Amino acid sequence: MDSVTMLYEYRDRIAMAVTFNYGSKHNEREIAFAKLHCQRLGIAHIVIPLGFMQQYFKSSLLIGGEEIPEGHYEDDNMRSTVVPFRNGIMLSIAAGLAESNGLKHVMLANHSGDHAIYPDCRPRFVDAMSSAIANGTYDGVTILAPYTDITKTDIARRGAAAGIDYSETWSCYKGGEKHCGKCGTCTERKEALRDAGIDDTTEYED
Repeated sequence: MDSVTMLYEYRDRIAMAVTFNYGSKHNEREIAFAKLHCQRLGIAHIVIPLGFMQQYFKSSLLIGGEEIPEGHYEDDNMRSTVVPFRNGIMLSIAAGLAESNGLKHVMLANHSGDHAIYPDCRPRFVDAMSSAIANGTYDGVTILAPYTDITKTDIARRGAAAGIDYSETWSCYKGGEKHCGKCGTCTERKEALRDAGIDDTTEYED
């Protein structure tokens, strides 16, 4: 929901979109929708494999990891879905892509609801990473993270205003045929759409 919303809201500024296939249980579903929306908007899209993360990192989000927990992001058990330093690794690669293609910024669709559980989504991390990237690139590439201080409900409202059909997005960490409706990201998705007053046309298992 977040990345697709940003793609539409900032379509006039986005020169390239990248999806990282790092071995998560829901990567396949995310990649399909990313391709769909990029084709629709005429934005170049590439998929970069990061198989080493699945092989060497520990997280329930990854194929071969433990079962995805159910509940809200505020619950302690959701910490198992953290993929260590995922955004740091991906932003570093994106920074290299940006400089290689003469682009000035890398965009990240983190939001305030991520802060509780994911260290690499917090404002302090984003600011520090942006500074590091700027200092490590000749052109001073920086991170733009316009949703850092807003909620997923706010994002859903922006997406609705942009005409996005959220049934054409994927959230569920389990990566099944339908959204499970019970994991942290499904719970957050339901709440955001409800609170934004958007009819939830997502197909859930229950």
